[in-house]
Amino acid sequence: MTRINDRIRAPKVRVVLANGEQLGVMSSREALAKAQSLGLDLVEIAGQVDPPVCKIVDYGKYKYEQAKLKKQKSKSATRMKEVKFRVGTGTHDYNIKLGRAEGFLEGNHKCRFVLQFRGRENAHKDLGFVVLNRIIEDLKTMAQVDQAPRLNGRAVAMILSPLPAHQRKRKFHLFHGELMEEDDFEDEEVIDEDIPDEVPDEVPDEIPAAEEEESPKA
Repeated sequence: MTRINDRIRAPKVRVVLANGEQLGVMSSREALAKAQSLGLDLVEIAGQVDPPVCKIVDYGKYKYEQAKLKKQKSKSATRMKEVKFRVGTGTHDYNIKLGRAEGFLEGNHKCRFVLQFRGRENAHKDLGFVVLNRIIEDLKTMAQVDQAPRLNGRAVAMILSPLPAHQRKRKFHLFHGELMEEDDFEDEEVIDEDIPDEVPDEVPDEIPAAEEEESPKA
């Protein structure tokens, strides 16, 4: 809790004006009298140091500005974005997905890339590592490996984090009108960076004979 005016307990405080001008160390009583003479409040802004630092400001305005800064900081917090791939993802869709991933990285977000195996694909899980290593190479001007590709059940996944802003150079670009699957992009707060254990159930490899359409008769 922020201490103000006569709630400040320290016998001596270091006083700063709203414009940053230093008034030096003085007794709390002197500091409060100075604030009151200016029609302002004495606000403790660093109570953990000795002597505590207090600022002479309009407390209402100060409180508003602090809340605004906290909100901005919360909005800019790093989040985890997820991009899903499949073994059969074509070049067109691959480029679109990487364009979206570059956008996430440009926004200072980490990206989790997940490739899921279905049906007979589970017999060729090495292909998943091939795709993720290709992504690492294609995004090397935008990101670095935070968590290397690793297998977990019927999926292989990795996490990339953005390079410093001055080192980033985009390679993929999105154009208006491109079609994308909504469920291929997910947005979640970073709680932990473990790869999820659950992946979609296996899909049948063959269509039941009953569902096959009969060939038209000549």
